[in-house]
Amino acid sequence: MSSETADESEVSDTYEVVVVGGGPGGLTTALYTTRLNHDTALIDRGGGRAAMMVDTHNVIGVPEETSGNEFLSTAKDQLDHYGTDLYQDFVTDVTHSDEDGVRFEVETASGEQFLTESVVFSTGFSDGRPDPPLPRTGKGLHYCLHCDGYMFRDESVYVMGHDEGAAHVAMILLNFTDDVDLLLRGEEPQWSDETDELVRAHPIDLIDTEIDSMFKEDDGWLGGFEFEDGSVREYKGGFAMYGSNYNNDLAEALGCAVNDDGTIAVDEDGKTSVDGVYAVGDITPGGNQIPIAMGKGAKAGISLHMEMREFPKSLDELESEQTPRAAADDD
Repeated sequence: MSSETADESEVSDTYEVVVVGGGPGGLTTALYTTRLNHDTALIDRGGGRAAMMVDTHNVIGVPEETSGNEFLSTAKDQLDHYGTDLYQDFVTDVTHSDEDGVRFEVETASGEQFLTESVVFSTGFSDGRPDPPLPRTGKGLHYCLHCDGYMFRDESVYVMGHDEGAAHVAMILLNFTDDVDLLLRGEEPQWSDETDELVRAHPIDLIDTEIDSMFKEDDGWLGGFEFEDGSVREYKGGFAMYGSNYNNDLAEALGCAVNDDGTIAVDEDGKTSVDGVYAVGDITPGGNQIPIAMGKGAKAGISLHMEMREFPKSLDELESEQTPRAAADDD
């Protein structure tokens, strides 16, 4: 549905819920709010971490060979079936609204404007990437240990990075294989003295020198790296640990509290510090997993429904509504 803005020459779409971002968390929130009978729009620029997946792992009922794009496309088909309005666009601004009956205005790069009672941020983050040479993401370069550690059982594996996270991921990988290298790529370790002592006590090779080149297998998977000192090491694949860049600009500009690590601060239902604004998925604290994001999206969708639904009403509300009709009947 639509309503006129203060400028009568412009028409804005009005919704009860606008979801910004089309990752698993946002898609699930939109599914719940739509099926719970709330007018819902989802605005997605496309891409994202889920779209980069070569295969889908750890999602019950979804075949392993399902690509990220196939997974997301199927989800959007479901939303379209139930009546969610889907827009492929880039949200440029979210502000508080002066319009009666709505709280927020959402603007996009294409010039579209949406009025809404509630906003859900599902904007995620992008992984920090090391400098090339690098294998293709999903074919030798990976970011999620819990998703992809399984495929490296009893294989030669690398971890790229030089901070606390890289050191701990390298140690955790020993649960899958006893052939783990930690590639510092010419950088000095930035972990604590305690972590330094711990990681060096584990059966992990720390490789100081930078990578010079890379070679691949015939199927496109990584074969290994040649280093600047002339050494060559073969790897099935590995993990890059260079931090996360959270897409929190829109939420922060709206006044939502942001944690020190860049995630949006939320309660157990996904509510932010701003009334009517939720956040779900990887933009919030916690594990970066599809099932976790979907669970967060479901909880937010139900919480939004609890806030917005008209019934049940209190007895006082029902009596006040019945009084005028009763008086008219008496006449």
